[in-house]
Amino acid sequence: MSQNLSLFCVFLIFGLLTPSTCLNTPKQGSKSKGMFVFGSSLVDNGNNNFLANSLAKADFSPYGVDFPLGPSGRFTNGENVIDILGKKLKIPDYIPPFTDPSTRGTKIVHGVNFASGGSGILDATGALAGNVTSLNQQISNFEKVTLPELELQLGSNNSKEILSKFLFVVGSGGNDYSLNFFLGLAGSNVSLEAFTNTLTATLSTQLKRLHELGARKFVLMAINPNGCTPMALARVPTQEGCVENLNRASVMFNANLKNLVDDIRPQMPGSNLVFVNAYKMMSDIIRFPRSRGFRDASNSCCEVRQVSEGGTGILCKRGGSICPNRRDYVFFDGLHPTEAVNVVIATKAFSSPLRAEVYPFNVMKLSQI
Repeated sequence: MSQNLSLFCVFLIFGLLTPSTCLNTPKQGSKSKGMFVFGSSLVDNGNNNFLANSLAKADFSPYGVDFPLGPSGRFTNGENVIDILGKKLKIPDYIPPFTDPSTRGTKIVHGVNFASGGSGILDATGALAGNVTSLNQQISNFEKVTLPELELQLGSNNSKEILSKFLFVVGSGGNDYSLNFFLGLAGSNVSLEAFTNTLTATLSTQLKRLHELGARKFVLMAINPNGCTPMALARVPTQEGCVENLNRASVMFNANLKNLVDDIRPQMPGSNLVFVNAYKMMSDIIRFPRSRGFRDASNSCCEVRQVSEGGTGILCKRGGSICPNRRDYVFFDGLHPTEAVNVVIATKAFSSPLRAEVYPFNVMKLSQI
């Protein structure tokens, strides 16, 4: 293994991170026709499958062991947060990945997923993960390819009218720390605070770009507590509890992200934004797993391919063993949550009344605006 790839394997543990031809109407009471999804592995539903030379893929068993279509590129055993949220919104089928050549025509009328595992808010993030699609490029793909085709499919050239009826879900930022800041790529003199402010400012510009294209309803996903993942714990085996410097970065970014909901809205007329505090939701499970229906909050459900075996130390081993009781586990591999955790996050995102979990209100209310 090359030195660069070895370095990638060590640090990737801190964040890969995270079709429809039917024209049915989504859930009664909801004004949302579908979702457009941007971000990294926690919301990627198979885009990296179609990218050559990408090291961030989950297109093999045991991924998808509980998913109807088998291994699909989702970094979990079953459905991810987007899949479950889509069901709650009564979107007719799974949102198709942009890079799939078949994601064209009527398949895009309920949305498209542009997310790419290993990518980040910053263009430089994710280079060590091979070929991934940055958030800027994801937005460009939406603007230049999907939007013109959507206008054609829906018989309208008024993108602002069309897009106001879709949710725009953004789940990115974790890799900007793990595959950028903590690798020292931002420079030795850049503080965590300054880097976080740069991330927030960049994301603000990207959200404004989507707004200019017609997006009006935004769902912003918090970064997960990556210092509590099995791979983070394995890297510092002598430490009790989670790796705090990693969690500190997540907390700082999430605080900025929540503030952005209020700060950016006046600059984006007609917009509504929801902050989903997935960090709190997962932290609550990790701290008190049994009271929330889980038994293991620190180990991977699947057999992970270690660096010593030529793996990344984060992804499942191809054809490797898995736990039979996946519902009991918080983490499926070294980083990504199980479907059971995704159900908790998506359900709370959709209907929680707690502003500590969804701010200023939940996705169900957003969909009805």
